[in-house]
Amino acid sequence: MTERIVHPLEPVYDENSRVLVLGTMPSPKSRECGFYYSHPQNRFWRILADLYELPLPKTNGEKRAILLSHRIALWDVLKSCVIEGADDGSIREPVPNDIAALLARTGIHTVFTTGTKAAVLYRRLCLKGTGLAAVALPSTSPANCRFYSYEKLLDAYRILRAAAESSRTLS
Repeated sequence: MTERIVHPLEPVYDENSRVLVLGTMPSPKSRECGFYYSHPQNRFWRILADLYELPLPKTNGEKRAILLSHRIALWDVLKSCVIEGADDGSIREPVPNDIAALLARTGIHTVFTTGTKAAVLYRRLCLKGTGLAAVALPSTSPANCRFYSYEKLLDAYRILRAAAESSRTLS
């Protein structure tokens, strides 16, 4: 079903955040669970756990703790859009979140996008306001499994850890 969705989740960040990871819009499962990347087949949390050699987080609190303890902020490019289910390819009438305002109140120096659609939307709707180019990472979505093996995906995300541990922009 195609409908206008208004982003229901707050960004995850604190004063120590140094990198921002942006998806497009929470999936129906993420909206239902009240947290980002909640589809059980999405590989985002497994990637983060493996990057930092941690157990896979099970609760939203554990997920938030991993992000904040490693200086990672998490949000989405869009505040609202018309979308069919979780299909980023169906996005129409996108309205961006105020990412520039988030960057202005934090020490975030590097922005990452997860997936092609998030990268395209960020460049089109947010880059001018932020002045900070984003590093495009592959999608962790189950729909991307046939293009990226887990090992290849994990390797692509190593730059996220390097940037989070750095005090300067990596792009």
